Amino acid sequence: MHPPADTDGGEVAELLLPPNLNPDRVRPLQNGRTLTLCGDTMGTSWSLSAVAPPEISDTQIVRALEQRFATVIAQMSQWEPESEISRFNRAAPGTTLSLSRPFAHVLDCALTLAQVSDGAFDPTLGAASDLWGFGAVPAPAAMPGPATAQATRKLNWRNVALSHNDCTLVQPGGLQLDLSAIAKGFAVDFGIDALEQIGVRHALLEIGGELRGIGVQADGLPWWVDLDTPPDSDAPTARIGLCGWAIATSGNYRRRREADARSWSHSLNPQTGLPVADDVLSVSVLHTGCMQADGLATLLLVLGPERAMHFADTHGIPARMVTNKATIASRAWKAWLH
Repeated sequence: MHPPADTDGGEVAELLLPPNLNPDRVRPLQNGRTLTLCGDTMGTSWSLSAVAPPEISDTQIVRALEQRFATVIAQMSQWEPESEISRFNRAAPGTTLSLSRPFAHVLDCALTLAQVSDGAFDPTLGAASDLWGFGAVPAPAAMPGPATAQATRKLNWRNVALSHNDCTLVQPGGLQLDLSAIAKGFAVDFGIDALEQIGVRHALLEIGGELRGIGVQADGLPWWVDLDTPPDSDAPTARIGLCGWAIATSGNYRRRREADARSWSHSLNPQTGLPVADDVLSVSVLHTGCMQADGLATLLLVLGPERAMHFADTHGIPARMVTNKATIASRAWKAWLH
């Protein structure tokens, strides 16, 4: 997903706007300063479009964002040997670790998604992610087999012993957390919170294709975002006006690995430890929180077309799925169409 090259309405097949917009959210900032900034973080890039009060400098904004991004990396990146998640993953059985509040918050959300989906989302895929080349270890030289993949699933989300009161986590022995399907979305929310703390309340923040918009542009229009069309897909183009909402997309064409003349998706089935089938090309989800949108996009991709749309309609989730045969939208997604 990306901001469109033009914002004149363009020729798009679908135009989506949030229903029941709060008038206070669409009041532009008078005499604001329009800016665009970008940088690198979490193995990808970030970008910001904003309308800021004149007294807030670019330096202040970049510092506020990068401090938050560094916090997420220090807590949730398995590529950082001394991060909280890395220390937990290699801890001895019975070890109790104290967690930072942000880490506990993200893990709690991940466990909630696991519970409501009966494990279609699972934050304990660390060993499976390593096996398939998406963790901190080198990618495999040969394609792993089903039995090897299944062996990584001896423990699952039900084995996570998180104490909500004092933010402690007990390592049962061999449990490998992986928050990569939700931490990037949280980093967007965390960054937006940092912007609001310093007085920037009109902004569109993006990290690696996950976006959240607050307030409006200088002309009072929402922050426009164009959905990426998966390769070899005839999915209709869509432009979305983000105002107090976030959007995340999970696609099987991103972050693939290859061995033995075969390639596979980074999205893994928690039940089997195997990559999901390639019939679902992408899933996009709208939510007021980017963390939730990020996790839900992965969850729906794992569920597959029929179960995913039933889940989305049951829970009122605006979602669009592109398969190799069709484009399917939930009822809540259709409510955004104009």
